[in-house]
Amino acid sequence: MPVVVIFFACWLLPMAWLVALPAQKGWETYFAIFTHPRYWLSLLNTVWLSLLVTVLTLVLGSAVGIFLARHKFAGRGILLSLLTLPLSFPGVIIGFFMILLGGRQGLIADLSEALGAGRLTLAYGFLGLFLAYLYFSLPRAIATYTAAAEKMDLALEEAARTLGATRYAIVRDVWLPELAPTTLACAAIVFATSMGAFGTAFTLATKFEVLPITIYSEFTNYANFALAASLSIALGLVTWVVMYVARRYSDPATVLG
Repeated sequence: MPVVVIFFACWLLPMAWLVALPAQKGWETYFAIFTHPRYWLSLLNTVWLSLLVTVLTLVLGSAVGIFLARHKFAGRGILLSLLTLPLSFPGVIIGFFMILLGGRQGLIADLSEALGAGRLTLAYGFLGLFLAYLYFSLPRAIATYTAAAEKMDLALEEAARTLGATRYAIVRDVWLPELAPTTLACAAIVFATSMGAFGTAFTLATKFEVLPITIYSEFTNYANFALAASLSIALGLVTWVVMYVARRYSDPATVLG
């Protein structure tokens, strides 16, 4: 009973109110994300950024994770700890790191000024957000792929080599199928995290608007709760679809056959 009460009070009731809010200003409010160019562009920016971050995170995370799983060397544990250290940082701190690197008073601005190119900044637009999201997501992918690669069946790889398979064929026919469930699950988590990231975006998104900042602006600056709820529903639906597809196809039997 306590679990049911907590679930109803802390999730079901707020979710029901969120869904009902846009109707207070008319049913067309539910479709504001499609009818208003600013909100539609904000959604596209968020999806596009999240997809790019997801793809590059999977590429880099899988490469580093497999390498760490297959190679034993002195300092490996320390290196893995350092690579996954950003997991302990909130998004605001990641944004602060990016400002220290590419902000108006950052390292890149100081170096470019010293070279006579003026004070170059990259922290406050698409590139800054992309690098910050990537930095925030990579540790999760590295940790996930390292654990998954350590559990791979080496007998399959040895059998493929015995049969004369090339390294490319081994990656295609052994590694990719075995790591496919991990890849789908990791992609869904990274995409969902990037779609809903607020702390990092709040710190950096002054020249590139993403949907979480748009939602925040609507209910804090304009007290437009109905519209903020509508945009939240759109954000949630996009993320939920991706998570559902990942769960649907992350089963090894489904992936392999």
